[in-house]
Amino acid sequence: MALARLSRSWWLDQRDQLLGKSQFLRFAIRFPLTRPIARRRAARLFDLCAGFVYSQILVACVRLRLVERLSNGPIDTPALANATGLSVEDTRRLLRAAAALELVAPRGGERYGLGVLGSALLGNPGLAAMIEHHSLLYADLADPVALLRRDRPQTALSAYWPYSECDAPAALTESAVRPYSALMSQSQTLIADDILAAYSFRRHQRLLDVGGGDGHFAAAVARRWPHLDVTVFDLPAVADRARARFAREGSRAVAIGGDFAIDPIPGGADIACLMRVAHDHDDDRLLVLLEAVRRALPANGTLLVAEPMSGTRAGARVADAYFGFYLLAMRSGRARTPAELATLLGQAGFHRVRSISTRLSNLTRLVVARAR
Repeated sequence: MALARLSRSWWLDQRDQLLGKSQFLRFAIRFPLTRPIARRRAARLFDLCAGFVYSQILVACVRLRLVERLSNGPIDTPALANATGLSVEDTRRLLRAAAALELVAPRGGERYGLGVLGSALLGNPGLAAMIEHHSLLYADLADPVALLRRDRPQTALSAYWPYSECDAPAALTESAVRPYSALMSQSQTLIADDILAAYSFRRHQRLLDVGGGDGHFAAAVARRWPHLDVTVFDLPAVADRARARFAREGSRAVAIGGDFAIDPIPGGADIACLMRVAHDHDDDRLLVLLEAVRRALPANGTLLVAEPMSGTRAGARVADAYFGFYLLAMRSGRARTPAELATLLGQAGFHRVRSISTRLSNLTRLVVARAR
């Protein structure tokens, strides 16, 4: 086995050295059999170089509500110019750029309709809110090396997520938690559906959603499983928002406020969940959270962790590239592999850890564990 690994490593080294030579690149472009591969790799490398430009074209489309304006059918360029306040020339420039990214598509002459990605964006309203939110991340990434060296005392994202560096999270006011709570709620619809399709709550009686925000997922679980008692535990100001949601929607879910670092997590549930919560915390703080959840669960109680996870090919871009730098800018947490989560779960008193794939495993994977 060791010899096989050494042999594979040697061949990969030889391949990388060959691919790095300009003479080989020129040969690959000339030779008919390798030309398609060379073109694809050149295009991928260009996409990496141009990625920020693409993202800003997307931001422009969101801010000008281009997708919504095309939702009822194709519109001609002058009409879109009038609606967006741009000149016809610059509207045409934006539409051609958006068409290149498949956000819109030409429908003949000066008319444009939705492209395949624009239609997908229209079907996921929370994504537009996340795209707008990324202006903070882009500001922090203006100098990525400085971010990696942690040269700046505060980042835009750490200010946006105040609990990440706050000494007393439980004292945060409603106005302080409103922006990020609303963002998380808007982005949870697709994730909640995916989790509910991957994991059945049929055998459980009481669910505790730890760090459940304003109750979007809790309300969805309560609707899907009418027999299940559902409770959200989050910071007091966030729990207030959850109660308001439950009252508006007529949900039977309830919310309890507290800080897991100083307050006991409510007991009585036979399953607890951490929905996109674990990766927000560094290992030491996450271990405190897991131990608190373990104390709240009965022996053989279940913990369900759902979030983007490292260590899989499907999730590498989301977990390792995107969240790797997003959480760096947030100044708290990291994406973990299922094995790394299993190690922390074991230290916190859980066992029988298993991983579950979801339909959108690049965005979310599940780890299930039992309390000892």
